[in-house]
Amino acid sequence: MTRILVVEDNPDLAYGLRNNLEIEGYEVDVVEDGTQGLARARRGGGPDLIILDLMLPGMDGYRVLRALRDEGRRMPVLILTARGEESDKVRGLRLGADDYVTKPFGVLELLARVEALLRRTTPPTPPHGDGAGPPERFGDVDVVPRRARCSGAAGRSASRPRSSTCCSRCSSGAAPSRAGWTCCARCGATARRC
Repeated sequence: MTRILVVEDNPDLAYGLRNNLEIEGYEVDVVEDGTQGLARARRGGGPDLIILDLMLPGMDGYRVLRALRDEGRRMPVLILTARGEESDKVRGLRLGADDYVTKPFGVLELLARVEALLRRTTPPTPPHGDGAGPPERFGDVDVVPRRARCSGAAGRSASRPRSSTCCSRCSSGAAPSRAGWTCCARCGATARRC
């Protein structure tokens, strides 16, 4: 699981960031001062990404960032701060920040920036067959992401039809039923019966 370290001294903002990032599937660690943030970033393999405020008790965000980069730590750092002057942004980026977002900010934009930073630094995974991810198992049903295919214990598989005018499993031309998860009246395969 991707680990994100949030270094933010405002507890309400830190709580909101943690919740939104965890909803997106990230493992989130929050610390409230620069000294703790630097120590946590140094621990073990370190986080996969750091969201760093600049105005922190103990050690400011610039000093945390400089120390990390001086040690050769290359994890992406997104500065999230109320300091919006051009000189602040330039200083942060020159010290090694990968992105800079000013408060107030949009949560969706921040999440998109986090995703983009991680996409650039995470090695691509080899494709599974047609580029879909590995199957996920739910009881007797295996679901293959992106293809919307499932297969069950009996070995039958059903596809969610791509259109409402034909069956993608048996190509009968019959209209799908039950919101698209039953292929058609002719073949009768359903996600529940796979």
